[in-house]
Amino acid sequence: MANKTFPVSRRGDIERSDRRHRGSWPVHGWIGLGLVGIFWTLNWSLSGLRTHWGFFPLWLGYGLAVDALVFCRRGDSLFTRDRRSFAELFLCSVPAWWLFELINLRTENWLYEGKEYFSAVRYFLFSSLSFSTVMPAMFGTAELAGTFRWIDVRKRVMPFPVRPAFLRGMFAAGGLMLALLLVWPRYFFPFVWLALYFLLEPINFRLGNRTLVGYLAGGDWRPVLALAASGPICGFFWEMWNFYSFPRWVYRIPFVDVVHVFEMPLAGYAGYLTFPLELFALYHLLQGILRPRTAQNFIRLTPVDSLQGAGGR
Repeated sequence: MANKTFPVSRRGDIERSDRRHRGSWPVHGWIGLGLVGIFWTLNWSLSGLRTHWGFFPLWLGYGLAVDALVFCRRGDSLFTRDRRSFAELFLCSVPAWWLFELINLRTENWLYEGKEYFSAVRYFLFSSLSFSTVMPAMFGTAELAGTFRWIDVRKRVMPFPVRPAFLRGMFAAGGLMLALLLVWPRYFFPFVWLALYFLLEPINFRLGNRTLVGYLAGGDWRPVLALAASGPICGFFWEMWNFYSFPRWVYRIPFVDVVHVFEMPLAGYAGYLTFPLELFALYHLLQGILRPRTAQNFIRLTPVDSLQGAGGR
């Protein structure tokens, strides 16, 4: 899919609209801060089972608060740009994270304390509700990272040629990584945070869906940097809020299960750098199936993303 640009007049309208709203704190930001304050307090102060119903509003609050901060800095945001697409982030998150849960049946890197108190149906429903917040939180944080000046490295990076042989090699590498982690999970478990990206990115490119390699082909590394920055930020809040939760997750990670920051071993945070890349690929694959050519440029990771898209071909 070739890059698309709006006419100059349309570009000017968008830029003027962004400047007009920049600096104002929207109502949904106050709602988000309120949800965080209430459910963070409840989650850490109540005893017994509580996180199964408190996780969703806490992370909904995080998503709305971060979205409001993006709006304040830039003049638009995921929520204000397209509320239908914002809602679809929650829907896409559910099958995306269940895919990682399926892989974890083999790797067994994390498990859930308190799972035994729920029937299979209740566990599935509450888990799906919690999983639905992953993409809104991650992509909202990535948009926030994209508003900072340090990420603007476009003019200092050479274009990265994306040739068919490279994409075939990338797909093969993804298949190999997935096979290795499934056959020898004790040694190759870190590939869970990279294999899906390597597998899905060439597929998205071939289908004409939005891809990160489409940006790299033009020498623009900013979306990759914004996504990579969002992972450790969200990871910190996930791990912090999980620490005094119940139910909660705990880790069983071979070789690196030392020097913990909350429940997560310090070395485990490296996975948060590449996890957002996999979410980005999963989201655009799902959107390419459900709403082809409609929401491919919804996520705006750089100041020009709303004006110019990066497609697969």
